[in-house]
Amino acid sequence: MVVSHFSVAKHFARLRDPRRSHRKLHLLIDILVIALCAVICGANDWQQIVTFGQRRHDWLKTFLALPNGIPAHDTFERVFDRLDPQAFQGCFQRWVESLTLALGLKHVAIDGKTLRHSGKATQKLKPLHIVSAWASEHHLTLGQVAVDDKSNEITAIPRLLELLDVHGALVTIDAMGCQKAIAKQIVAQGGDYVLPVKSNQPTLLAEIQETIGEVLENGQEGIEYETFETTDKAHGRAETRSYLIVTDLERIGSRQEWAALKVVGMYTSMRIVAGERSDETHYFIGSRAADAEVYAKAIRSHWSVENNLHWQLDVTFGEDANRVQRRHGGENLALLRRLALSLLKRQGGKESMACKRLAAALDPAFLEEILNEVSNLGNR
Repeated sequence: MVVSHFSVAKHFARLRDPRRSHRKLHLLIDILVIALCAVICGANDWQQIVTFGQRRHDWLKTFLALPNGIPAHDTFERVFDRLDPQAFQGCFQRWVESLTLALGLKHVAIDGKTLRHSGKATQKLKPLHIVSAWASEHHLTLGQVAVDDKSNEITAIPRLLELLDVHGALVTIDAMGCQKAIAKQIVAQGGDYVLPVKSNQPTLLAEIQETIGEVLENGQEGIEYETFETTDKAHGRAETRSYLIVTDLERIGSRQEWAALKVVGMYTSMRIVAGERSDETHYFIGSRAADAEVYAKAIRSHWSVENNLHWQLDVTFGEDANRVQRRHGGENLALLRRLALSLLKRQGGKESMACKRLAAALDPAFLEEILNEVSNLGNR
């Protein structure tokens, strides 16, 4: 069997083929590599993947076996639907681990996204909802877990964390992830957490509001706290973000229930757009002994998962419009999109993702550059 020299392919080479032996006309590694290259180059469904493969057959043949040419679209659909998502995820994890060992991991943002057109109301099939982990400083997807039809993100987040090496990293999650068990798991795995506190934790929220209220009313007397502020102005919009953290937790009666709790805090955002002002206030907890600026950076960086992952998946990869309804196929194709996006973002050019995908489709040498650059990093 001829295996691609790209390290990404190397990490998927041991994936078990779900097909019966006597019905294999195409090698599994060939199917996976064709699909990955096609998605990088702009393919968003099985038919488009086949079109890419047919048009780039001669180039693909330089490093793939292709014993029976390019597979048909129903072969791609059938294989990806039969692939065990956990096994596929495991191969992906091995590649990610090879990268993060070289890069170092400082911040992990965990957030969920619904693939809105992947459901079917007439069959009572809910849209696929996927929780992803994102390394904000490296623009790299670390892993994903699909939420069970009868569950929610609270059950998916612990499963995702089990896949990750968060040792030394600061992990941020949205308010649904503010759970005692999740905080404990992050700390047990060697990481730290920053979790927003809302009405789903009413006792903790009330204690934080009371503690910070005393700081705001009485100043420094009796309570250790620190502040940090940023102001951004651009395109007729001005936004001031003010952060306040309290490290004296004597007034937080439930502090022992939260693993390694070191900080409670508040941040406010004041925006002026076209002369109209709006204000927001949020509260959070953290397990790292750090200053207000560190927490400000972590909270701000969390939303890169929306701008740099979810937005790109929708706008550039058309994920929201994707209608793959088979659960395993949809989950595996979603992972392939995240892998493709990570590869594109790791390429050093300043072009938009859409332009990079077009360039890769038009120029095989540029596609090789995308794959080889990251492969070299993964082999360090």
